[in-house]
Amino acid sequence: MERNEKRVKTVKEIIVDTSKCVGCRACEIACSAFHTIPKYSSVNTARSRIMVVMDEFRDIFVPIRAGQYTQAECNGRNRYMIDGKEYDECTFCPASCPSRSAFREPDSGLPLKCDMCESDPPLEKPMCVDACTFGALTYEEREEEKAEQETRGDIEIAFEVLAKKYGKKKVMDAFTRLSKD
Repeated sequence: MERNEKRVKTVKEIIVDTSKCVGCRACEIACSAFHTIPKYSSVNTARSRIMVVMDEFRDIFVPIRAGQYTQAECNGRNRYMIDGKEYDECTFCPASCPSRSAFREPDSGLPLKCDMCESDPPLEKPMCVDACTFGALTYEEREEEKAEQETRGDIEIAFEVLAKKYGKKKVMDAFTRLSKD
C-alpha cells in the first residue's frame, strides 16, 4: 500500500498594518543591532533588513522588508499617479538590485535579505516585530505544502555576485583566507 505523504514547510510571515505605523523606526534599529557582529554591539540602520518608507501624500509610513536579490534591473521605470502624488516603481520594492543601494550591506555591497532573525536558540518572533510597540508589525507562522524544488541559497547568490564583480579566483582566495580565522 502506497502512502501519499504531503511534505509541509513552516512559512514565517511578518504582517504590516500601515494604519498603526508611526514611523518611529524602532524596527530598523532592532534589526540592525541584531545583525551586528557581535550581536547588539552597535546600531547602523544601513545594515537593517527592514526600512520605513513614508507615503507623504497619504501621511502614512510603510515598513518594507528586504526580499530576494535580483541580478537584473527590472524594466519598470514607469511612474504612477496615486491620488495626485507621483511614485516610481522602486519606491515600495523589497528587492536588492543593481540599480539602487537599498538593502545592501554598506561595507561589502552584498545584498541583504530578511532572515526573520534566525538564531540558535530561535527567537519567539523577529526583532522588528518585538520592537514594534504600536502593533504595526505582527508575526505569523503557518504550514504549507512544500514545493518540489527549493530556490538557491543566499550564499550561492552572493558568491555569484562577488565572482562577477571581482573574479572567481579573487573571491575564492578571500573565502580561503577568511575560513582560516
